[in-house]
Amino acid sequence: MTMDDISVRVKSLSPSATLAMSQKSNEMKAKGIDIINLSVGEPDFFTPDHIKEAAKQAIDENFSFYTPVPGYMSLRKAICEKLKNENGIQFTPEQIIVSNGAKQSLCNCILSVVNPGDEVIIPTPAWVSYVEMVKLAEGKCVTIPAGVEQNFKITPEQLEAAITPKSRLIILCSPSNPTGSVYSCEELKGLADVLAKHPEIIILADEIYEHINFTGRFDSISQFESVRDRVAIVNGVSKAYAMTGWRIGFLAAPLAIAKANSKLQSQYTSGASSIAQKAAEAAYTGSQQCVEDMRQAFQRRRDLIVSLAKEIPGIRINHPEGAFYLFPEVSSFFGKTDGETTIKDAGDLALYLLDKAHVATVDGAAFCAPGYIRLSYATSDENIVEAMRRIKEALALLH
Repeated sequence: MTMDDISVRVKSLSPSATLAMSQKSNEMKAKGIDIINLSVGEPDFFTPDHIKEAAKQAIDENFSFYTPVPGYMSLRKAICEKLKNENGIQFTPEQIIVSNGAKQSLCNCILSVVNPGDEVIIPTPAWVSYVEMVKLAEGKCVTIPAGVEQNFKITPEQLEAAITPKSRLIILCSPSNPTGSVYSCEELKGLADVLAKHPEIIILADEIYEHINFTGRFDSISQFESVRDRVAIVNGVSKAYAMTGWRIGFLAAPLAIAKANSKLQSQYTSGASSIAQKAAEAAYTGSQQCVEDMRQAFQRRRDLIVSLAKEIPGIRINHPEGAFYLFPEVSSFFGKTDGETTIKDAGDLALYLLDKAHVATVDGAAFCAPGYIRLSYATSDENIVEAMRRIKEALALLH
């Protein structure tokens, strides 16, 4: 059997560049090489104790049977309370679908609303999986580039220009992976005003980094009455509560979309883990001090990596206001060499930094943004300082 026997659907997909770089760096680590991994978008904190205790209790209380496809009612009610209290948005439990991570929630939604040939608007830089999910749905990606010079945020004028009669969905991510940019209330209103004129377009709001936010407030496009009835929100516990491995995300959406997501999920994964759901319930209903403590740590790290990046000649950066990523523009190094390696693009630069500096980063092309690399600062202050020292020294060898 060969790759010729594999479906066209799967052959059309690109492998995850973030996971590929992480695997390569792990292979080098296994050989005894001291690699600092800035390629993975994963908090380095442990899951808070009260959440782990809830999971242990769930095991002891025999939560070991199949769960309802849309999630336990108690968890969906807790999510509704979270949305009401933190975001000022009213949802019923029937509008909440709990999935195996926010990634599944996103894919469920895209597969539920996009038909073959439909256009999906994606501001770029964008998370690696959006484009691939649209491919699975046989939709067409319409990207709107926004570079470092505009803080990686699209304008209402750009959005209006991208809309056609085939436009079906727009995916907005704020705070952003991979750039850390956060749309303000005023900026979101500008986009909402454009979308209000196009009622056929569904808005998919990826808000997984909601709580890793350094602006003092979080704004969702769902707050605007003109578009609220067609906004589908995706969120989860992975980032805010350091629960990446627990695999719990959710969709909060208009009832028709929620029902479609549940129908789809019923046929290929059914309900999410019983134990993980009870842990997520504790995350949403328990003390939120752990979230704030981690947010403060990420803000300190943001300040540290930005200050160190500013000392490196040749790169351009924004001032990220959320998530835990820095997305430097590095095209000034293209065409340069250290005498052994010539840098043609950001992919070459990422490999050069891995080989020469022993620091793992990700090529910005994976995020629809060639000319950039992504650094994750979800690691210790010590690792950040050492990684940036190595990067600075390695880049200084290029002439």
